[in-house]
Order: sequence, then structure tokens, then C-alpha cells
Amino acid sequence: MEINVAQLFQTINLATIMPEVILSVVGMALLLVNVFVPSKSKGYLAWLSLAGLVAAGCAAASGWGQTIESFSGSVVLDNFAIFFKIIFVVAAGLAVLISDQYMEREGCNHGELYPLVLFTTVGMMLMASGTDMMTIFLGLELMSISLYVLAGFNRASVKSNESGMKYFLLGAFSTGFLLYGMALVYGATGTTRIAKIAAAAAQMQAPSTMFLIGALLILTGFAFKIAAAPFHMWTPDVYEGAPTPITALMSAGPKAAGFAAFLRMFLVAFPTLQADWSDLLWILAVLTMTVGNITALRQDNIKRMLAYSSIAHAGYALVGFTAANSTGTAGILFYMLSYAFMNIGAFAIVVLVAKQGETNGNVQDFAGLGHKRPALAAVMTLFLFSLAGMPPTAGFIGKFYLFSGAVEAGYVWLAVIGVLNSAASVYYYLRVMVFMYMKPAEEEFSWVSVSAPITLALVISGLGSLVPGIVPSYLLQFAEAAVKLI
Repeated sequence: MEINVAQLFQTINLATIMPEVILSVVGMALLLVNVFVPSKSKGYLAWLSLAGLVAAGCAAASGWGQTIESFSGSVVLDNFAIFFKIIFVVAAGLAVLISDQYMEREGCNHGELYPLVLFTTVGMMLMASGTDMMTIFLGLELMSISLYVLAGFNRASVKSNESGMKYFLLGAFSTGFLLYGMALVYGATGTTRIAKIAAAAAQMQAPSTMFLIGALLILTGFAFKIAAAPFHMWTPDVYEGAPTPITALMSAGPKAAGFAAFLRMFLVAFPTLQADWSDLLWILAVLTMTVGNITALRQDNIKRMLAYSSIAHAGYALVGFTAANSTGTAGILFYMLSYAFMNIGAFAIVVLVAKQGETNGNVQDFAGLGHKRPALAAVMTLFLFSLAGMPPTAGFIGKFYLFSGAVEAGYVWLAVIGVLNSAASVYYYLRVMVFMYMKPAEEEFSWVSVSAPITLALVISGLGSLVPGIVPSYLLQFAEAAVKLI
């Protein structure tokens, strides 16, 4: 078989993957810098990583309003991909800002941390841009392998080692479902290109059994990645054991990447099966919200509570996915960005309050924070209010649009269940506030030191959690423009 090299290169437009190229180059450069510029403090690597993320974000944003395909149509840079790439840059940037102080305290501030965060972001970006199942799988594996290492990054901690191992084993298990589903869909349609799968499915008088099973397995694989119940069991153990900044990144970035690929696959490739997968997603959404919130009510460990809270928030996003209309889909994009700000902000406070070895990681250890450190308690309250969906925060607007999309699509009871679950979640968020403001201080919090990077992270997270709730129209316009092309 002869390959026309000139024709092959004509299909390559590096503008579609320029953010990924920038982050890859910066990541590899940081590995070399770490080797040839040894230093006890790795703070300069954090700032270099942040510069790379900003450059990648600018490169992505410069393509807004365009639709550029490349690599024979297997990668696209459109508004949908750009919006999610901005989410990934925000999540990775905030995680980098809160990492240096934590890693220094825990004695594991190795230089490889920051390149791994950048490579994780590259994988997430490929998942958002992929219009071919193989591209999506490539991005998924790059993201996952980097996260497996990051979850177990604190080699001196048994919990961190356990976290990395559990994440690796269950992640590999879920990847098997996803890849087998993709193989069956390829066998039924003869293509891995998402748009061509839709065309092949439209020509079928009735979906073949192989096609249906393949779509079901793909749905199962993505349900693992976004931590939807009953495929959520890995989440609390992995979140608890991983270094807290990595937990913050995992709770926002990979979840958004999973939804990006999930949305593009099912809204573009499987529209003929919408009646079938909408019913399944209805059940998944209810189960995920309910299991996440009910289990979070019983948690004393703050990281496990936020882990189960993260599961519940995946359920809220699934409400918009089930609706599969412009309001619900735009709501998902708005909510994923807002969630990155408020959840990583909450984890930043956990980083500050926790002692070395995270020996005080329970909700009770926040007792008296409002009296001893009123500014930190006030910011934490903002994040918790936003997570609970209280006005005038971004979390309230995000949930409003997700549930409005469900009502527009006729899923009134799904919206009602979502509102009830959101109301139930207020209890465990308020419980943290009760300890901060209404319980006597058992500690002086003398060890809490707020560095410049964490201060910057808290300011950005605070503004991102509050401003879109007060003035939501601008961000919603971008979210609505992003979903028009898929």
C-alpha cells in the first residue's frame, strides 16, 4: 500500500493541537530543567508550569469561533473543545498553585510532579478535541497513566501507595470496557470516526446487537471515568489517599474530560439511540446523586466527604446530559467550569488546615477556624455555599440550568429529584460551617501559613465561584456557543 506523504501532510494543521504541543514541550523541558538545575525548592518549576498553562490557554482561546479539523478529521478545534480546554487549564493551574507548599510539607516535592500535571492536561485536551474513537482513547490513556503516578506520588505514605494501586487496577478495568465497546462499534459500522459512525447508524433499519452492546459498554466505561454510581466505588479511597492537590485536580479536570468525550460520542455518534441511552442516563443520574449525597452525610473525613460530594455533582451533570438539549448541555459546560473553581478552592483550604501527614483531616478539626482564621473560614464558606447550590453563587446558576434543561425535555421528576438531592447536600456542607463558627477552637491553627501561590489560587477560585453567580450571562453565552457545533 502506497502512502502519499504530501497528501498526508496536507491534512495536518498544528493549530488544532497547539495547546497540547505547548504543554508537551514545556513538560519535557521541565524534566530536563529538574535534572540539570538541582534545587531543594521546586517552586520555580510550579511557576514555569503555570506559564506553560497560561500560554496553552491563550493558544486555545485564540481559535474561538473557528472550526479547524486536522489529522484526516480525527482532531478538531471548535468552541466545544476550546471551552473544555479552558476548564482543564484552570483546574491544572489551580492544582499547581496549591501543590508546592503541600509537597514541601509532606517531603515529596519532587520535580516530576509538574510535568506529570502538564501531561495529564494534554490527555484531557485530546479527549475534548478527539473526533475519532482512537484519538479519544489515546487522550484517555495519557491522562490516566499520568494520574496513576500522581495518585501514588507520596511514596512514603501507605495511603498514597494504596490510592495509586487502586486507581490503576480499577482504571485499567474500566478502560477494558471502553475499548471493547469501541471495538464492537467499529465492527458494526466499519469506522472509528464519530461522524461516520452516526452516518452508518442512520442507515441501519434497526441497530444491530453488536452496535447496541458496543454503545452500552462505552457508556459503562465513561460512567467509571466520571464516577457515576454504581461505578463510583474507587473514588473515596483514591481521593483520600492521593496528595490533596492531586485529589483537587482529579475531582475537576478528569471529570470534565470524561464529560467532554462522553457528550461528543453520544450526541454525535449515537443520536439514533437517544431514546435508549436517555432512559439509562435517567437511572444513572438518580442513582449517582442519591448514593453520593446519602453516603456523604455519614463522612467525618473531609476528603471522603468531598469525594462523595463529587459523585453527587456528577449526578447533577448527568441530569443535563439526560435532557440532551441545548440548555442542559450548556448547563454541563457552565457547571464543569464553576465546579473546578469551587471544589479546588475547598481543597486548597483543606491543604492549609491539614497538618503534616494529614493527621487532622476530619470535619471536627475545622472547629474554631472561623474565630482563629476568619478570612480562611469565610472563603471556605463561599466554596461550600457554591457546592450546595446556594444563591448568588455559580453553583446555584449551574444547577438551575441543568434542572431547567431536564424540565424543557419533559424530565420533570428527574429535576425534582435533583432539587431534593441538592437540598439534602446542604446538611453536610453546613456541618463544616457549624464546626468552623459554632464549636470552640481546639487548636490555634498556628501551623497554617498562607503562601503567595495559595493566596492567588484562593482569590481566583473565590472570584470564579461568585462572579458567574452574580453575572452569569457572559459565561452562559460562551457555553451556549460551545454546544451549537456538536
